[in-house]
Amino acid sequence: MTSRDGYLWTPDQGLKAGIPCIGRIQPPTKLNGPSPCVYDVIVVGAGYCGLTVLRDISLAGLRVLLLEGRDRIGGRSWSSNIDGYPFEMGGTWIHWGQAHVWREIMRYQMQDKIEISMDFSSGVNQYLQASPKGTQRFSHEEEYAIMDSGLQKLFNIDGQWGKRVMPFPHSASFTREALAYDRMSVADRIRNIEDSLTLNERRGIEAWVLVCSGGTLETVSFLEVLHWWALSGYSYEGCIEYLAKYKFKDGQSSFAMHFFQEALATNNLDYVFDCPVVSVKDTGNTATVTARDGQKFEGKRIVSTIPLNVLNSVVFDPPLRKGKKRAADTGHVNQIVKVHAEVSNKDLRSYTGISYPHNPLYIAFGDGTTQAANTHIVSFGGQHLHFHPEEDIPVTIKALQGLVPMDIETLVFHNWSKDEFARGAWFFPGPRLLSDHLFDMRAREGNIYFANSDWALGWRSFIDGAIEEGTRTALVLRNDLMNSLMLDSKLT
Repeated sequence: MTSRDGYLWTPDQGLKAGIPCIGRIQPPTKLNGPSPCVYDVIVVGAGYCGLTVLRDISLAGLRVLLLEGRDRIGGRSWSSNIDGYPFEMGGTWIHWGQAHVWREIMRYQMQDKIEISMDFSSGVNQYLQASPKGTQRFSHEEEYAIMDSGLQKLFNIDGQWGKRVMPFPHSASFTREALAYDRMSVADRIRNIEDSLTLNERRGIEAWVLVCSGGTLETVSFLEVLHWWALSGYSYEGCIEYLAKYKFKDGQSSFAMHFFQEALATNNLDYVFDCPVVSVKDTGNTATVTARDGQKFEGKRIVSTIPLNVLNSVVFDPPLRKGKKRAADTGHVNQIVKVHAEVSNKDLRSYTGISYPHNPLYIAFGDGTTQAANTHIVSFGGQHLHFHPEEDIPVTIKALQGLVPMDIETLVFHNWSKDEFARGAWFFPGPRLLSDHLFDMRAREGNIYFANSDWALGWRSFIDGAIEEGTRTALVLRNDLMNSLMLDSKLT
């Protein structure tokens, strides 16, 4: 089936909106109970966080309604399976060191459905640094040395590569030094060490930071970059292992479907897709959710999994508390562009490279081999250069060619900045957002719970963080409702 999300371009057929996705749900509505009714829980959003909540709550025997604005599950992590090959539109890579993800992989017995993204066993086997002055070519061993040296200089703020400043990366109990680094941008930190960096090191680490954050060096919190480094074991090797090496053979949507299908099998789940939410009213005893088409749904509790950058698009009554509203007004900075290219150049399977700072797409690498034996190149770039790939395909092709010469057969991508249900890619904060508002973002308000990977404690903004948040919220919510039922029985 085809989702309305995403874009596909080929030389023969040009640009088309909407691409295949096994996560599209048909029929789009399932309402089996009496209408109107009061659900135990209404979950707004079918990303991994919402899927985890609705699965765990429905398994506990509670009646759940899912409302989703899209025509598919997965939120910011979904794949388009084109001619038997999955292209990941958003969140992609997973690792057994990400505890929540791996628990679910083992639950659904998908441990043997994982493959390696980067393969340096054949082909060009080079790292290219393309700049306005020309292209430098390096071996992958030289690439590792450049990046390892540069990132160690970036993060060695305490003589221990960040271990003393951030000893517990899965905690919100920041050290005093860590809080100080949340008031620092990455640009500030680079200015502190710029005399120690070689030109190649600086280009490499700046491109790496921009791909992680989707912002600019001036708008990105150094604390959150340090957080990713700490989660990856305080090493460049760990960053490669955790952030960009392993993915599902059949795509993220094949994983997400397991959550949805398990919940559906309980017969405790109703759902409505193509149902954007416009308001949530908490009346004290229950809460009412109103959809864009005027439909109203009532629940004892509401779980909002709406991303931070979209939170202000929904009217809450009573209004959001000041801290959460300030966080939503501020938003996060990630406006990354991700473009997939299927190319006939088989030798590029072992290519990695950057084209920075002049190119709209500034980092890319070989990410797989398609069913047609072509190479899959995945590339990333920045919205700070006002680049939207669907607006001008020749410009997009030129940006890809600026990374490395390639013969393009297909382009696939999703524009997260123009996505009304995301307004940006994965969460990445600017300075002070975490230290000022992390607890505000996580706080319950009356009958409304707020759960999203944007404010997870561990792998914040990752699939693992989404499952972490969904697990936390489902447990607290279940206990809340069970205690409420016990109290009602005692009163009667």
